[in-house]
Amino acid sequence: MTRHYTRLLCAHCAIQANNPIAYKMVCMTSMFLDTARIFVKAGAGGNGVLSFRREKFEPWGGPNGGNGGRGGHVTIVAASRLNTLYNLHQQIHYRADRGGHGGGADKTGAVGKDLVIEVPVGTLVRNADSGELLADLTEPGQSLVVARGGRGGRGNAAFQTGRNKAPHFAEKGEPGQEQWVTLELKLVADVGIVGVPNAGKSTLLSVISAAKPKIGAYPFTTLAPTLGVVDLGDVPFVVADIPGLLEGAHEGIGLGLDFLRHVERTRVLIHLLRGDSPDPLGDFDAINQELVLFNPALADKPQVVALNKSDLPEAQAAWPAVEAAITARGLPVYFISAAANQDIAPLLYKVKQELDALPRHVAPQDELREITPPPDEKAFSVYKVADNKFYVEGIAIERAAAMTNWDYYEAGARFQRILKALGITETLRAQGVQDGDIVRIGDAELVWGYDNALDD
Repeated sequence: MTRHYTRLLCAHCAIQANNPIAYKMVCMTSMFLDTARIFVKAGAGGNGVLSFRREKFEPWGGPNGGNGGRGGHVTIVAASRLNTLYNLHQQIHYRADRGGHGGGADKTGAVGKDLVIEVPVGTLVRNADSGELLADLTEPGQSLVVARGGRGGRGNAAFQTGRNKAPHFAEKGEPGQEQWVTLELKLVADVGIVGVPNAGKSTLLSVISAAKPKIGAYPFTTLAPTLGVVDLGDVPFVVADIPGLLEGAHEGIGLGLDFLRHVERTRVLIHLLRGDSPDPLGDFDAINQELVLFNPALADKPQVVALNKSDLPEAQAAWPAVEAAITARGLPVYFISAAANQDIAPLLYKVKQELDALPRHVAPQDELREITPPPDEKAFSVYKVADNKFYVEGIAIERAAAMTNWDYYEAGARFQRILKALGITETLRAQGVQDGDIVRIGDAELVWGYDNALDD
């Protein structure tokens, strides 16, 4: 069974250079993966210890079995040094260390080492089974514990009471949490370059930054968004070359849905028009319609329009009509040639002006996670699945079953008391449990009998 659904696409390593019109350029591209599916498992807690103090002149000392250490957590952290999910393509399973076992003389086991998984800023973390949004990591350093380490089992010293001064049992460590997690990267870029296929977006990015996207005279040359940094001498801004859109992109036609989500993060759009298109204004309306159909909030993003390929006769003929129509809509418009590197500086300074007028950080427009109260850990359900078989489900009772060391008689007796205290014994009796029936609780399979049927 395939457990990892990603698309691997090539890009380039980081470099620095200068270009003819004197703005600095930095490449931020690498192997680009925009989705990943991974399995995370936290460490189990260490086992508690059954131990008694044995010293000279005190052969019957009290219990001194120490507790086990907590298992390591698995944490996902947003790291600014990453801009792809490529690091998660090489490894699918992630496991944190288990906690150390307790020792005699009340020694507590070591805490298991936490496992940290770094992802790019702009990563959405979801539960793979339910699709629930767990976190939206939009800032460097933001983190989410996706699997919590199990609690350490208690040693017998923890169970000493006035009535039981020498408990002969200890707990096992609690298993760590585990789950499949889906990661989805939305590029965190200040500016997105949008337009129809073959409008020259990749060429423009290669001119204004040191990014080296694949360039060719055919649609869909760009199959992955590429990042570049433009520095005009003040605060640099990040530009993303969004692959060409076409009508129906909001429904997934072509590569639409895979890339439209990256536009949501941007603050300003450069709408690049094909100068050799039969209908540049029609292309402009079509792309804007796709953006709005995907997310109506995209209509509010500032746009700076540029008619590309000014060195071509077709573009020169279309320019007066395009300039008049776009200006009439209240948008700035420029006539450029990305391939010839002509008249690009005024476009960039206008983009910078638009960025400076906006807040630096924009709240993400994703669905808000519903705040729900935590589950009742003592709640349980009992199911009779056959004439002689019952299932018991519940957070507290399953944890108790997992941490009970069935090798000790006293541990089993304690578990029976837990069953009674939670009301599970009464519920099982009401559903007709008989001696010899099987009762399944988590991974523990118990045989109901006299020892289970505690007197009221």
